[in-house]
Amino acid sequence: MPVGVIIVAAGRGERLGGRVPKQLLAIDGRTIVERSVAAFDAAPDIEHIVVVLPEALVADAVSIVGRPARPCTSVAGGARRQDSVRCGLAAMPAGVDVVLIHDAARPFVSGALIARVIAAARESGAVVPAVRARDTVKRVPMGTSTVAETVPRDEIWLAQTPQGFTRRVLDEAVALGETVDATDEAALAERSGHPVRVVEGDEANVKITTAADLADARARVAPAPRVGTGYDLHRLVEGRPLVFAGIVVPFERGPIGHSDGDVVCHALVDAIFGAAGAGDIGQHFPNTDERWQGAPGLDLLARAVAILADGGWQVANADVTVVLERPKLGPHIPAIRAALAPVLGLTVDAVSVKAKTNEGVDAVGRGEAVAAHAVVVLRRAVRA
Repeated sequence: MPVGVIIVAAGRGERLGGRVPKQLLAIDGRTIVERSVAAFDAAPDIEHIVVVLPEALVADAVSIVGRPARPCTSVAGGARRQDSVRCGLAAMPAGVDVVLIHDAARPFVSGALIARVIAAARESGAVVPAVRARDTVKRVPMGTSTVAETVPRDEIWLAQTPQGFTRRVLDEAVALGETVDATDEAALAERSGHPVRVVEGDEANVKITTAADLADARARVAPAPRVGTGYDLHRLVEGRPLVFAGIVVPFERGPIGHSDGDVVCHALVDAIFGAAGAGDIGQHFPNTDERWQGAPGLDLLARAVAILADGGWQVANADVTVVLERPKLGPHIPAIRAALAPVLGLTVDAVSVKAKTNEGVDAVGRGEAVAAHAVVVLRRAVRA
């Protein structure tokens, strides 16, 4: 029995509160409807996909739904959800004997759930996936705020999609829907006299309805944060400025190096590249390249952040520890943090700078060198 799916994406998504229909909003660079289409495109039993869109968007269907490997038809929907399903069914090839109906606003439908619904639809003719209610259910009549009764939750199931039907059952349900309003095709199948079987749904098969749902969905697919560490050390010599994040601290000696020897910025650059898996400072700004002769550390840091952005990452926070015997950096730390924050794309409270001595140990402790350790956390830049 060949299987097709109608993905309903013709609504306006008004409860989400935006001017763009919710099915066109993106989750990590892919529209919600595109993610739903991709889920069925990957299901081995699906032979044809019909996507029902607002009439004004049908001409742009390829940019909205992508280019699935399965045959895919895009058609205009109707005023009601059941009207849109009727339009989708009319576009389904005649040889398709089992038809699934899926809300585009459920972009996380799994292959296992799709297979479960198909198998049950072939056996029973009409099937709806659902999850058991876990909370106590109260019935409150419309227009009131008083509980009329407490409904036994063991009898309550929360319906999901895809719902599955044999072609004959769906034809009858859709025909009834021309004169009867219903919230889904399972309800129309019930009213047409067909028993509707329930199969276990999936808690992860959430429907995106509100702005909070969308935020949760975007967080769900966001990659885990990445952490990188950086380290830099320079010898101190007379006649060089002592500079940290472009802030010159009065002292008789400063770091010697190919660039300006800004250990704070250099350590941060290494931490950024390390977290992104993008090499190190020497790879991007080698001391054999005259372009970086005397280059300000803040400039190198800004370039590193730009490289990071090209890879889809941004800095979430940064922490630097400067190790220096003299002079005391405490009075200069607020200025250093303020200089780093805009370059990193952060507020000052997300940038930490600390100063330590090395208690007279090794070259840093003898005042011959300055060092810095840095830690940064990266997060995936939001893709709308």
